[in-house]
Amino acid sequence: MPQTHDPQTHGPRTHGPQTQDPQTQDPQAQDPQAQDPQAQDPQTQDPLTNEARTRERRTAAGKPSRDAATELRDATAARLRGAHRAGIRRAAVVACVLVLMLLGLLVASVLLGGVKRIPAGDILPAAFGLRTGLADYVIFRIRMPRALAALLAGALFGLSGALYQRLIRNPLATPDIVGISAGAGAGATTVLLFAPAVPFGTSLAGLGGAFALVAAVLALSRRGGSVDTYRMVLVGIGLSAVCTAYVNYLFTVAGQHSIAQVMRWLVGSVNDATWEGVSTLAGALAVCGLCTALLDRALGSMALGDQLALGLGTRVGAARVATLLVGAAAAALATSVTGPIGFVSLISGPIAVRLVGADRSVALAVPIGAVIVLGADVLAQHGPLISPVPTGVLTALLGAPYFVWLILRRRQGATT
Repeated sequence: MPQTHDPQTHGPRTHGPQTQDPQTQDPQAQDPQAQDPQAQDPQTQDPLTNEARTRERRTAAGKPSRDAATELRDATAARLRGAHRAGIRRAAVVACVLVLMLLGLLVASVLLGGVKRIPAGDILPAAFGLRTGLADYVIFRIRMPRALAALLAGALFGLSGALYQRLIRNPLATPDIVGISAGAGAGATTVLLFAPAVPFGTSLAGLGGAFALVAAVLALSRRGGSVDTYRMVLVGIGLSAVCTAYVNYLFTVAGQHSIAQVMRWLVGSVNDATWEGVSTLAGALAVCGLCTALLDRALGSMALGDQLALGLGTRVGAARVATLLVGAAAAALATSVTGPIGFVSLISGPIAVRLVGADRSVALAVPIGAVIVLGADVLAQHGPLISPVPTGVLTALLGAPYFVWLILRRRQGATT
């Protein structure tokens, strides 16, 4: 075969198969990615493969994949729903137990002592006013008004205390500590001493005194355009002392007979309860309970803080004033009928919080307060070695140690 000489290499050139220089080969033969067009562009690969690789990279980087995040979200939502259902069941069980306790205490208050001469078949009809004579006098005119007044007054005291404690987020901020009950007592005492015959005069004067104290406490508790809750408690204690001094001054200018009646009322007693007072308490509980239901959403958002509540659309200022007025009205109307039964509003709310949590504490504080006052009244009437005493004496014996414990706990730096 003839040979040709390459001018550059001066060597023979053959025309048969020869090994080519790697630099002169086909570019597609040199680059393996060039042979597969899909291998050059990651966007043209299999989407399932891309998603798997993305999940692997996220998992390796410590970030959950989309499926893991969805599972975590669903699991969290399921736990929240389960906790909500468990809370509802617990609240329902506690409410049923309290209702049974109230029924038992109501029966004990009506039947214990002095009904041996009344036929057993006349007791239940007499409780509804369907009998005459001794059964009507003992059961319907004396026992039932006293028992119902204790139940309804305790419910109102518990409601007012729970409202103030949830609004101010301080267990010491209750109507009897802040001075609202003292203001109601001062107004009611004025009418009892000098105008006892005025129709509904005691209730109206109690409302006026309570609202006046609310206005004074709000005005004196402001600091920098907002209400200082700790300052509110201190101002309320000071104004309560002023109201007590005012009542003592009234005693110096009143008659001895009127003073004796008012002194028993100031201790807190349901001994002289009438059906008129029961009607006042029932109407007050219905109205205050409805107002509380309307304010429940605002209270829930305000528990997160004023700034967040404003962001959620809550009118914080109006809701705060409305809550203070509703709590003051509940405490004032209860005080106008039974006197300032102390410490019921202080202990009802914390008991409710421990039983069902803060979200449902206001509703549950109503039957808890009723159980406390009705139970204290039954014990005040029939308790060994202590009866008969005013109902407020026993509630003070129960609530005063708890109040001291709260003060000592706050001094130790515990959160409220």
